[in-house]
Amino acid sequence: MKLSNSFSGALRTFAYFLSSGTHYMLGGVQYLDLFGQEPSAIEQVFAIYVNVLELDESGQVLNAKYAERRATDYLRSYCDPTYTVSPPYEEWETALYEPAPLKDLI
Repeated sequence: MKLSNSFSGALRTFAYFLSSGTHYMLGGVQYLDLFGQEPSAIEQVFAIYVNVLELDESGQVLNAKYAERRATDYLRSYCDPTYTVSPPYEEWETALYEPAPLKDLI
């Protein structure tokens, strides 16, 4: 089974605006240096995004903007310790799952 075009488009768009420094939810946040200096912060952003993202039975993304908000709130709070994420993250939102195997299974 392949991921849906809707999921692919949502992830691609989020990655583009995040990595270009132009994501509208992160205005004024200086975070681009984290890409080279603190990759675990960026890893956590993407984990939150995909953990929160919901798809319907046909693979259509249902809550892309909410997933973006949860992910960008993490980055904002990482860069600004005075920023409070509300509601606080639940454990499932921030879970880091095992990586893919070193060799393809197919």
